[in-house]
Amino acid sequence: MDNKTFTGILREDMNGHYVEQPDGTKLFSDELIWDGYIKHWKDTAVCARRLEQRDYQNGGPILIMWPDEPKPKQPFVRIYYNERLVKYWQSTFGHLAIDVNGDIFNFAEKYNEIEIITKEEYFYRPALGEFAPSPNTGRQEIFQEGKSYLDKFGRNFMRGIHVCHVEGIDTKKLYDILAKKMEMIHNTPPNPRDPENWPDFHFIKRSCTSIVRDGLRACGYNNIKGVIPRDFFVNAAYNLKKEKELKVKLYKMPQLLVQESPPSKPTMLFNVSNWFKNRALDFEK
Repeated sequence: MDNKTFTGILREDMNGHYVEQPDGTKLFSDELIWDGYIKHWKDTAVCARRLEQRDYQNGGPILIMWPDEPKPKQPFVRIYYNERLVKYWQSTFGHLAIDVNGDIFNFAEKYNEIEIITKEEYFYRPALGEFAPSPNTGRQEIFQEGKSYLDKFGRNFMRGIHVCHVEGIDTKKLYDILAKKMEMIHNTPPNPRDPENWPDFHFIKRSCTSIVRDGLRACGYNNIKGVIPRDFFVNAAYNLKKEKELKVKLYKMPQLLVQESPPSKPTMLFNVSNWFKNRALDFEK
């Protein structure tokens, strides 16, 4: 399959939608372009490529698109606090992930969500095929046989995301620590009675937050604390900004609302000290 990345302007005419290259060539005019992309990015510059996963309606490869943005020039780490999904009680406390030079480490309870993933797939996968919510329930629906619906499309279409961008951390050391943890998890034999979930997951000791926290501590940032995603994010951002050798900036990625997902909501801060730390944080507009 051709998974080459193309760039151009997402266009619409009487015949449908396509990506227009600088020389006027129309790409993907005979392929399914997800409505969410058209809603948010029509007439703007995008990148696009085909995924290995197949669309359930036409059987063809799924097309992923994302904004055509410049890449950071310096090595970086980004901590992502994902607001909570209101339709899942398991998402009551939100979620945390970490990006090391463009590779996003996502730790979770379900094996299919524990992965190292590119920025475009983490944030911008379309709600098509296995990534879509089930048409029966509007939620995740996994079948032993047949077409499963993981409800795992682009996180920025599902949630608002708070970002702590850091330059100056030893990215090689951090990457190696997280990669070894990822390898260990995937080498853990599943529980036959619950094969979809990582059996060693623990909300306090081995979660999306604690693994990231311990990785940053192993890189020397021992003042970082927290186990609940938003509390940890605020604490980490506050303490990393105090490190003189680091360059830190904070910003938010507002949710790109689509019909497949209701608006997300930020989790409350549980640690009172983080209320004051949060007020001291300066998010870019």
